[in-house]
Amino acid sequence: MNPKSTLIISSCLLGIPCRYDGKHNALSEENIKKIAEKFVVIPVCPEQLGTLPTPRIPAEIQLDGRIVNAEGEDVSDHFYAGAEAAYRIAEINHCRCALMKADSPSCGNKEVYNGSFKDILVPGKGITVKLFEKHQIKVYNETEIETLIGENLHV
Repeated sequence: MNPKSTLIISSCLLGIPCRYDGKHNALSEENIKKIAEKFVVIPVCPEQLGTLPTPRIPAEIQLDGRIVNAEGEDVSDHFYAGAEAAYRIAEINHCRCALMKADSPSCGNKEVYNGSFKDILVPGKGITVKLFEKHQIKVYNETEIETLIGENLHV
């Protein structure tokens, strides 16, 4: 039997209340069980790793690439520091894949909010996802769990 691959996962998907609003995005128990059967799970919250508090003011990626919160404060440094910390955790644990929260300015792998704070999604990737993909870490979101489980991602 092959050893399990390691999987970086957004902490909020495991029920940890680390979202900007202090809530979580917990997956179903069935999905958590499926994931745990195939992977060694390593939870991360890049925004917390970047020293942002929970709860925190929502932030979105702007057209110029900065991450600004709803009060106009540039919080880019926190997002980049959190992405670097999450990547270091992935690297240390030999992760080749990640399951991240869709649409997040850190973790979105297909779309992110457009920076207007009007709930408008546009094609794009979060800061952590960009860094992961730069280092050949394949990123999935919570709508792609079946695809993630079906792939042979052993290192």
